[in-house]
Amino acid sequence: MADADNTILLVEDDEPQRKTLSGFLRKRGYRVVEAASAGQAEQEAARHEVDLLLTDLRLGGPDGIALLQTLKDRHPDLQALVLTAFGTVEDAVRAMRAGAYDFMAKPVDLDRLEALVEKALERVRLARENRGLREVVKSSDAFSELVGESETMRQVKELAVKVAPSKASVLILGESGTGKEVLARAVHRSSERRGKPFLVINCAAMPETLVESELFGHEKGAFTGATSEKKGRFELADGGTLFLDEIGDVSLSVQVKLLNVLQSGRFERVGGTKTHQVDVRLITATHRDLGKKIQEGTFREDLYYRLNVVSVTIPPLRERSGDISLLVNHFIRKHADLSAVRTESVAPEVLERLSVWPFPGNVRELENLVERAVVLAEGPELKPDDFPPQLFQDAPARIADSEGSGLEEQVANLEISLIRDALQKNNGNKSAAARDLGLSERAIRYKMKKYSLS
Repeated sequence: MADADNTILLVEDDEPQRKTLSGFLRKRGYRVVEAASAGQAEQEAARHEVDLLLTDLRLGGPDGIALLQTLKDRHPDLQALVLTAFGTVEDAVRAMRAGAYDFMAKPVDLDRLEALVEKALERVRLARENRGLREVVKSSDAFSELVGESETMRQVKELAVKVAPSKASVLILGESGTGKEVLARAVHRSSERRGKPFLVINCAAMPETLVESELFGHEKGAFTGATSEKKGRFELADGGTLFLDEIGDVSLSVQVKLLNVLQSGRFERVGGTKTHQVDVRLITATHRDLGKKIQEGTFREDLYYRLNVVSVTIPPLRERSGDISLLVNHFIRKHADLSAVRTESVAPEVLERLSVWPFPGNVRELENLVERAVVLAEGPELKPDDFPPQLFQDAPARIADSEGSGLEEQVANLEISLIRDALQKNNGNKSAAARDLGLSERAIRYKMKKYSLS
């Protein structure tokens, strides 16, 4: 049974013959697009996703084999059957070398044609299935650095996988250290731009006066110290992806130029008059509340909507403590070459303390702790002595160490630590944790919501 989703491009300059073949194929359930010449065939192929090229060899201009070679570049899975009334062995060899599935002599045996069409389209289906599997593997590899199996991280990955193949701008939200650049790199590696540059600018890490020059480049003499022309990141990232971290720190004057690039793909270097055209996908990130900055007049609302075509929020580590074990093992493997001792695991008491640590520095802080421990480790298992001693202090001692904290902050930190410890002890059971703490279930839920505890 023919698949109605398959499209056959039939190229034949003999109109009666073309109508006979197209009528036969349509009765068999195929979608057929007709063309009388190679030029017309190229136009039709630009408008349709073609699966099979069925072409006469001689077309009164570029022949069917030349047409096949042209279309193969645009439709990599394309299969072809070449027809001719004047076939030679040399023609058959040329057709097969060009990638044709088979070569048929005229007059066409319709039963044989039907069998060959079905076999050729089966090849198309298999090629697409294999390509789809390769894309799944690539996507999986691309996101391998984004470690986590918690529900919130699964949602982050699912959304990122969906948006990666598109051209849409992506705004990544989250606290410092949550892995916003890791996610941006994963989106780039999972996109069609993966073979092109991925460039990064941290907008908060350089003086405001340099941000514009770094982004758009400058001409010689544009300002003091500009001794030669310089390409900006937009030019260098042409065809690829530009990741702007801490976009909320960009000045209003730079925001205007960013908006123009997003709208038109065009810009001028600092001090220049020549317009440059680029094709760059923009991924931005911030830990700031852009809605608040819009209200304050320090961030343009029109730019916000251009950047925020799709937004992805990465949760802080304290809200996905179930991922800590996976992250620790990932970082052990990542930093294994820092020590002569082969580290393979971490002591249970260490994981227990890590699971209740508040991690104000998020994943970046955890990686730093594990990296330090791998360097200091004397055996295959990371032990408490390999970590900073404050990790193993009880909650009151940790609060006492927080010099300069006000009373309200110290009380809040103590409540957070006690609630985390109780939840950990009771495997996340809120009712049991509330009983241990002498609270009602309503009270512990209120405090968990107050402190954004999962």
